[in-house]
Amino acid sequence: MAQAGKNRIGIIGVGQMGHGIAFNIVKAGYPLVFLDHPGNQPVDDLLARGAARASTPADVARQADMVILCVTGTPEVEDVLFKEDGVLAGMRPGTVVIDCSTAIPSSTLRVAQAVEKAGGLFLDAPMTRTPKEAAEGRLNLIVGGDPALFERCKPVLQTYAENIVHAGPIGSGHRLKLLHNYVSLGFSAVLAEAAACARLANVDSAVLLEILAKGGGDGVVLGRLRPYIESGDTANFRFSIANALKDMGYYTTMAEETGAPHGTAQAIRDTYADASRAGIAQAPVPQIIDYLAGPPARH
Repeated sequence: MAQAGKNRIGIIGVGQMGHGIAFNIVKAGYPLVFLDHPGNQPVDDLLARGAARASTPADVARQADMVILCVTGTPEVEDVLFKEDGVLAGMRPGTVVIDCSTAIPSSTLRVAQAVEKAGGLFLDAPMTRTPKEAAEGRLNLIVGGDPALFERCKPVLQTYAENIVHAGPIGSGHRLKLLHNYVSLGFSAVLAEAAACARLANVDSAVLLEILAKGGGDGVVLGRLRPYIESGDTANFRFSIANALKDMGYYTTMAEETGAPHGTAQAIRDTYADASRAGIAQAPVPQIIDYLAGPPARH
């Protein structure tokens, strides 16, 4: 149950990642209010520990000293902040807004300016790892914003994160998250193409995995995709193809805005886009192997 004297935390987005964040915050004794939304995971465990529901983002903000956003991406962040009954409409002076979503950094800067103009404070704190680590309170956070504010918020962040890095000023967290996801999703696309080619070339998948693991293909991505290649198990990699496409789109937007080369990134984005158009947008990333190994007419 909530402990006296602790800041009241609001959270918007109690989905696969947000539910783990919310549960660990309330488990640590912080009073919690969350946005009631159809996209939430079951919340009985949160309610049992004293968390409260709110009907609008403004209602969440009115009741919170700190509002954590854990929504899909830039359009959703802007919507929950700026709409008529959004966070900015209910936010009190001094409220801290922490955006854990994956977002386009140029939007992050505009959002931060709007929050500060309304009297609030802002950190971008996107996360890496999976819903499993979210439930365990073992996420990685990449935080952008004022160092003093970061230190003040760290006790709350530590309730649901194992590794927390202060990346620099506002926007740095989201820039680094996109760089991270480009590398991770890029490796995934490369490995998926290799696995599809191996299947079509009648190469034994067990031998392929052994060679990769003992050579230059070893690493986190191989570990995540390996159970699917071996037995069709997606539990290690529940990130959807739609989300992969979104993040690759955000990365190429950032690269375009900064004048960075992004030919390889565009090709990877196109791979996820083709799979999405083929009707498997909500499938987990490992299933792109089956799409790539399918009949030529499919791609």
